[in-house]
Amino acid sequence: MQFVFHNQILDIGRRELRRGRQTIAMEPQVFDLLVYLVQHDDRVVSKDDLIASVWSGRIVSDSTLTSRINA
Repeated sequence: MQFVFHNQILDIGRRELRRGRQTIAMEPQVFDLLVYLVQHDDRVVSKDDLIASVWSGRIVSDSTLTSRINA
């Protein structure tokens, strides 16, 4: 599955983000976070939603969550 926005393609099957012909490197959790946000773009997601989906419910500090969102 692919999501296209602006000049970028988020390819879930290949686990990559491309801007034009350039592949954008990102950590796996950052990729998973981006996928979750794109798939749920119709609503505001909570911190608990993100932790449950991206971190499988593990305890995550606010600074970890913030750093992944900023990335």
